Amino acid sequence: MIKVFVNGTFDILHTGHIELLNYAKSLGDQLIVGIDSDRRIKTLKGPDRPITREYDRWLMLKNLKAVDEVVIFNNDNELIRLVSMCDIMVKGSDYQGKPIVGEEVCKKIVFFERIYGYSTTNIIQNIINR
Repeated sequence: MIKVFVNGTFDILHTGHIELLNYAKSLGDQLIVGIDSDRRIKTLKGPDRPITREYDRWLMLKNLKAVDEVVIFNNDNELIRLVSMCDIMVKGSDYQGKPIVGEEVCKKIVFFERIYGYSTTNIIQNIINR
């Protein structure tokens, strides 16, 4: 069984996320999605994030056809442990050439070409501008 891993915030679920998850699932038998805890997101992205609470993000992802398991993680060590249990990690193409948490324990990293125009930051900005 080939286990594929994807991680991220998944704060406001959008088309780019769905395409990423479908692509990741196509690479193996089981797709495990790691999501940052609310506490971790506040530390990484600031006090106004996340927009959507971790339980709600977990529930939405868990109910997608491509996703087999969703795990909430709080820190880099927990993320590294999750990566070590999988065969393939899928990252967005914007991570190419940059350090990736867990790359030292990952068997294989595959990059997904991000879909232009789809990002949570852009969606939030569009809402604010309205």
